[in-house]
Amino acid sequence: MLAPRLIFLYFLTFFILISCKDHSTKSELKTLDTKTAKKIVDLTHDFSRETIYWVTAKEFELDTVFAGQTDNGYYYTANNFTTAEHGGTHIDAPIHFAKGKQTVDQIPLENLMGPAIKIDVSDQAFNNPDYLVSIDDFKSWEAQENMQIPDGSIIVIYTGYESYYPDKKKYLGTDQRGEDAVKQLHFPGLSPEAATWLVTERHIKAIGLDTASIDYGQSTTFDSHVTLLSANIPAFENLTNLKDLPNRDFEIIALPMKIKGGSGGPLRIIALLDSN
Repeated sequence: MLAPRLIFLYFLTFFILISCKDHSTKSELKTLDTKTAKKIVDLTHDFSRETIYWVTAKEFELDTVFAGQTDNGYYYTANNFTTAEHGGTHIDAPIHFAKGKQTVDQIPLENLMGPAIKIDVSDQAFNNPDYLVSIDDFKSWEAQENMQIPDGSIIVIYTGYESYYPDKKKYLGTDQRGEDAVKQLHFPGLSPEAATWLVTERHIKAIGLDTASIDYGQSTTFDSHVTLLSANIPAFENLTNLKDLPNRDFEIIALPMKIKGGSGGPLRIIALLDSN
């Protein structure tokens, strides 16, 4: 299986690195690791006062507990932070929209890592804030790549909206907050028909995109959320750097904060590409 192989490789490389005692050994390691070297692409936005949250959700706050020299002569820094589960780069656990389904701590790790593909709809979506990613967009990828979406894939959808972050007006369609702002949300998302097609016709592990929600901004019933999460397919929202990914042949590792009983949480997500 891919995930255990990746984990074994990382731990093996780490063990060898810390065991190296001289330059010659490190040179040998570099030679041995040439075929397995990976380029890392960080798909995660920073968490800060600029982080974009749903217009009704509590925003990120970082409070300094202490920063500076202590009376004992050493430097020390510690902070407290508060935040909603759903904001910035984060995961929607299945229970978020599906009663009795997996909480964030219950999602199997193998469903959060593995081979991935990118669906690029930026030409259609970037200038259309109400764009709905369609079944045809997925079929177009299959026709272009001359293959069906592989079983067990993680899908990331590139709309181009990552370039607007953290400008709320451009990214969300509004810089207002509160219940009244919900009606002003405009950004692309996955059509309910495409969500159903992915569940019934393809077999994917997870799905993510570079907007604030897997459903488009004007959705009031969140059908794509309900369909995907009811099938225990988690969603990754507010991704970035998707522009740097190829359409296929890369891997995703998406590790959320392990909140017991959580409906979601902050996510550190990366892509691994062949460096050759």
